[in-house]
Amino acid sequence: MSQQLRNKNIVIIGGTAGIGLSAAKAFIGEGAKVVVVGRNKENVAQVKAELRENVEAISADATNTGTAILAIDICLEKFDGFDGLYHVAGGSGRKWGDGALHELSLNGWNKTLELNLTSLMLSNQAAVKKFLELKKQGTILNMGSVLGFSPSPKYFATHAYTAAKSAIIGFSKSIASYYAKDNIRVNVIAPAVAETPMAQRAANDEIILSFIKTKQPLDNGRIGKPEDMDGLAIYFMSDQSRFTTGQVIAVDGGWSISEGQYS
Repeated sequence: MSQQLRNKNIVIIGGTAGIGLSAAKAFIGEGAKVVVVGRNKENVAQVKAELRENVEAISADATNTGTAILAIDICLEKFDGFDGLYHVAGGSGRKWGDGALHELSLNGWNKTLELNLTSLMLSNQAAVKKFLELKKQGTILNMGSVLGFSPSPKYFATHAYTAAKSAIIGFSKSIASYYAKDNIRVNVIAPAVAETPMAQRAANDEIILSFIKTKQPLDNGRIGKPEDMDGLAIYFMSDQSRFTTGQVIAVDGGWSISEGQYS
């Protein structure tokens, strides 16, 4: 069976845990070589030990202007190529003051947008600049959220996070349109609640889990798993998606088409 990502060199921003780590393993399994970026030094060390020669892992903050630039340069130096960027990094801003609008602090707003939107802009900018410099086609895949277009007010009212994820859709479509002439593709995966460090609040709350069972009814109703996103991510990183750009695809267990029932 042919490997869909053979000879592909990919950078994953936020690739040392959760959805990003699952993708890194899946990409390598399909023949890719991968550079992953994460903030947690212990996670970085574990990734290096586990995935070995097919991966380079670095500890850095995605909100820093040089992080994605460094990761792409490492990809070119170590693997002699750069073909795709998968931006997964982001997260909840609750600890800074994100929440419902009447309770939202300015610091919560700014920090949440920096974590989820500014970091993504920086990585996308670095990727586009490198593709243009190399005069080559490339693919960018951004991590959105169903909350960007399918709100859930009772349990998931973090309005800065929602604004950031909605902005990711507009940003991705806009740059996909602008750089289509250069054969640079930009697409978005929009998951619902999945097993990630950010989702611990929901995963440990029986009332929210009961709601998710009816809001995400596929597969007997459950929280998503990181590997649920891998198949689509492989498609977008591969040449199979060479005629696909500016698209937003929900991997949400039915969230966006289901009412969800409250206890």
